[in-house]
Amino acid sequence: MKKEMTFEAAGTELDAILAELSDSETPLDRSLVLYARAAELIAFCNETLQKAQITIDEIDAKNAGKQE
Repeated sequence: MKKEMTFEAAGTELDAILAELSDSETPLDRSLVLYARAAELIAFCNETLQKAQITIDEIDAKNAGKQE
């Protein structure tokens, strides 16, 4: 069973990819694979952040309604 990706795990993997891409010894073919994976992880992180912002906005709206 595959473990579900978390925002934190994606960030950690992105850090590792960046380190490998920064290494001048990394072959071009490997760099392309890493770049594609990084793009997937960035999209996942952006989506996760958008969902978090929606949740925050909903909480704020709910709390604003209670204060009136």
